[in-house]
Formats: sequence, structure tokens, C-alpha cells
Amino acid sequence: MSSPARPLPSRGVPAPPGGHALHIDPRVMAPRPTPVVLPVVDETSAGGLVVRQREGTFHAAVIARRNRAGRLEWCLPKGHLEGTETPEEAAVREIAEETGIQGRVLRRLGVIDYWFSGTDRRVHKVVHHFLLGATGGIISVEGDPDGEAEDAAWVPVAELPQRLAYPNERRLAEAALVVLVGEA
Repeated sequence: MSSPARPLPSRGVPAPPGGHALHIDPRVMAPRPTPVVLPVVDETSAGGLVVRQREGTFHAAVIARRNRAGRLEWCLPKGHLEGTETPEEAAVREIAEETGIQGRVLRRLGVIDYWFSGTDRRVHKVVHHFLLGATGGIISVEGDPDGEAEDAAWVPVAELPQRLAYPNERRLAEAALVVLVGEA
């Protein structure tokens, strides 16, 4: 025959002789914080590679800017569409602003689609990339209205996969090289 169940002692009261006190970790019982749901914002940008050929080698104008951690990274020029701009028009404008090089769209290279979070929102970003042929200008970041580009340089397209910071942009540079070599 089993002995009758004894009530459990309340917190702070010693366990009865031969009994066991029940200890509850207050962290387990604490209410869980309500997850913060950030609003989602869609952004569309455009940019790409503006290229020229010198002594048989294709070069692209690329920019260097600081990432969120403050490190300088080489990347393709790009920016937001303004007003009723098409992605092609925005790419031409953004590349000219950030590199000083004017160009005309030769073909679409691809679209990069990614997510990131800010302090007050989650952003779904879609960036249209184009291959442009350089038509004029002098390489410079002086025309960048946002001041994000710290440097601009002509880099051989074949070296871009080692220079560019982002894997998706490196893949676009490789695709551009295939197109350029095939058309040369």
C-alpha cells in the first residue's frame, strides 16, 4: 500500500523530512518576449558593368564603398530607380553618377534578389544588372550625390572575380566576360 501524497512545500519553506522540495527556475516561468515583427519594404535598384577595351583587354569601372562594418569593399555601381525610370535608365544614370563614366546598355546581365534587415525594417531588394559599353567620361566618384563611393577604378574584367566583394556580383562579372569574349 502506498503512502498518501503529501502537498509540495511552497517556495522558501523547507522540505518535510524525507520529502523533496520542488525548485522552479524563474527563467523558465518568465513570460517570453513578444517577437518584434519588422515591416517589409521592397526596393528596386539597377546598375552593372560599364566596360571599355584597351589594348585587347576589357576593363570595367567599379567602385569602392564602406560596408556596414566600415570595411572598404569593391563592388558594381548601382542605385535606386527614381520616379518613372526603367531599370535600364537607372543603370545608365547610377553608373555615371558613381563612376563618372557614361555608357549605353548593350544587354541585360541578370537580377540579384536578396533580403537584409535594418533597425526598423526588413528589406527585399531586387537589383537589375546590365552590361554597358563606355561612351565617355573620366573615372571619378565626384558625381556621386550620396557620397557612398569612396573610389572608382578601371579593373580588367577577368580580375573582377578576385576583386569584387560579393559572390553574386562576381558571378555577373564572369558572365560578362563570357559575353565580351564571345563578341570580340
